[in-house]
Amino acid sequence: MERSKNDVWVGLFVMIGLAAILFLALKAANLLSLNFEPDYRVSAKFDNIGGLKPKAAVKSAGVVVGRVESISFDDKTFQAKVTLAMQSRYSFPKDSSLKILTSGLLGEQYIGIDPGASDKVLANGDTITSTQSALVLENLIGQMLFSKAAEGGSPAPDAAGGAK
Repeated sequence: MERSKNDVWVGLFVMIGLAAILFLALKAANLLSLNFEPDYRVSAKFDNIGGLKPKAAVKSAGVVVGRVESISFDDKTFQAKVTLAMQSRYSFPKDSSLKILTSGLLGEQYIGIDPGASDKVLANGDTITSTQSALVLENLIGQMLFSKAAEGGSPAPDAAGGAK
């Protein structure tokens, strides 16, 4: 009787430990956000979202104020439509702007919101029109290489000042 009672307690302890590890793994992978507050949805269109993913943070002044809810493609404007779930305790002016930023050099991408100056605030279903697309590192490197190749295409002057 005593041994089976200990087995039950050990089994219960192991189950709680596994649940805690699962919780931490989901939280670290940004797949779980425990937010019991009501939120409102706003949308925005971007020319290029880079590596932005659903559940990515929406930050203002470094504070998480919402999450990316969904990403879809608008085949009429050929832009990415991003829907954001903003926490209702944070209200932003209607003329706020969004930009896709990267945490660190190779970190994950998130959306930064810069508040505007309008007296009217964003409400459920509003669309933010002022957006700045993601900076794609591969495009920047390609542009740099292209500009260096264009500079190197013309003959360089020699020490006497004439062309080689």
